[in-house]
Amino acid sequence: MLNNKKSNVIRAQLSEFSLPPVADGLVLGKSSSIGHVAISKALSLLTTTAFDHLQIDDEVISDVLIRTAILRKTSKEQLINFVLQEIKPMMGAEEIIHLDLTVEVLLEIKQS
Repeated sequence: MLNNKKSNVIRAQLSEFSLPPVADGLVLGKSSSIGHVAISKALSLLTTTAFDHLQIDDEVISDVLIRTAILRKTSKEQLINFVLQEIKPMMGAEEIIHLDLTVEVLLEIKQS
């Protein structure tokens, strides 16, 4: 006599969908499945947060979409150098990397 049992288990991990779905930016690989134009259009439909497009001439990275507020605290050149030096070594050309950045600006006033 065979004693066959069948059971199904459904597991789910739930979290709230956050808007914008991108924290501070995205680094797009040269062979990523979606380009900056399509992602920019999607972001414009999902959020009122402004993003700037930075095109990068590189063999791995093609574009960076960065929250405009970040570029008020640092220059495009400094951000691109950071991405190329720190992010690029950890990514492949087919990837899209989320950026969650902290930019600190230190101000000092000297009174005489």
